[in-house]
Amino acid sequence: MRVETARLLSMVAATITTGLVSGLFYAFAVSVMPGLARTGDGTVIEVMRRINVAILNGWFVLGYVGAPLFTALAVGLHVGEGWRGPLGPLVGALVCYVAAMVVTGRVNIALNNALERAGAGGPVADPAAVRRAFEGPWVRANVWRTVLCTVALGLLAWALALHQVG
Repeated sequence: MRVETARLLSMVAATITTGLVSGLFYAFAVSVMPGLARTGDGTVIEVMRRINVAILNGWFVLGYVGAPLFTALAVGLHVGEGWRGPLGPLVGALVCYVAAMVVTGRVNIALNNALERAGAGGPVADPAAVRRAFEGPWVRANVWRTVLCTVALGLLAWALALHQVG
């Protein structure tokens, strides 16, 4: 495979996978969490617990892990070109996506795990307190990771445009 073909394919794969993850986080921000906000405490806890189990599947992992891997591959394939081409936006996209992964790991996943542990083995003693500890911080962190992934997606689109011009 020619280097130019590999460069283009890695950027396309990075853009698609980043777009999928960005769209997932956006969907939570504009529909799932606002919809859950209109329900009872027990419903929020139960639904989020089920979502946290259901999302751990191969399709999610392909996008979530594929995005930084394909972006890193694209960065590696463009290193020799210098900063005039797509390298700058590719590095920016990788930084933004990794930052979103850090937010996800440190906040969203930590809160998901705490939600799972709440009332483990039995009913949740105080669903309102569990919801308060979970919902606000989770939603704020999700907005941050949505913004970071959307910026990464925009940078990848910019990199593709620069690749086509160059």
